[in-house]
Amino acid sequence: MSNLIFPALQVPTLPIAGSSDRIPVQRVFCVGRNYEDHAKEMGQQVERDEPFYFTKSPESVVQDGSVIPYASATTNYHYEFELVVVIGKPAFNVSKEEALSKVFGYGCGLDMTRRDLQLKKRAKQLPWDIGKDIEYSAPISAIVPADKFGTPANQRIEMRQNGVTKQDATLNQLIWSVPEIISHLSTMYHLRPGDVILTGTPAGVGAVKAGDVLEGTIEGAGSLKVTIGEPV
Repeated sequence: MSNLIFPALQVPTLPIAGSSDRIPVQRVFCVGRNYEDHAKEMGQQVERDEPFYFTKSPESVVQDGSVIPYASATTNYHYEFELVVVIGKPAFNVSKEEALSKVFGYGCGLDMTRRDLQLKKRAKQLPWDIGKDIEYSAPISAIVPADKFGTPANQRIEMRQNGVTKQDATLNQLIWSVPEIISHLSTMYHLRPGDVILTGTPAGVGAVKAGDVLEGTIEGAGSLKVTIGEPV
């Protein structure tokens, strides 16, 4: 039997609210421009053609309460607060009607973004992975089981920076609903338990600096708090 010549990366895990069990994170999918007001603040037209996605490495996942370093190679590091969906059952080519039956639970998440690098690449019509797939860029809260959260509807989503509300919306403002996202994504991937979906951010995104405290809540899905640290 051959041996690994480098240590294998440890699979990141997420806590489950009210339980000592944890969820192994498989893949991290993110939905782009899924609130109309956010699309407008980014200078983009709203088109309900089909959802689009980008991904983050599982190693970008960070635990609630962490201090996350200000990202390297950027002078314009932004927060984007989002509803997180965790898949709990295999899903491939599922309908919108059966999509929610594949969900394990819901939580709060941040999609931290090197905005300057993202916009620079976007202007050249190049991939903007380096603006999104960043170490420590996906803080995620404890996951509330679906039967305790209920159905994503008009729950309030709010994020505060140093105690000041910056993002405030309701989940019924999503351009693509959670069932639509899961159904569409499942036509392109065999979704599996532990896959994580960040569903998009409301308007009000903005820059952070070292020392900032970001606190977000989603009605029924708990809360998330992180502090921005100095660059590594």
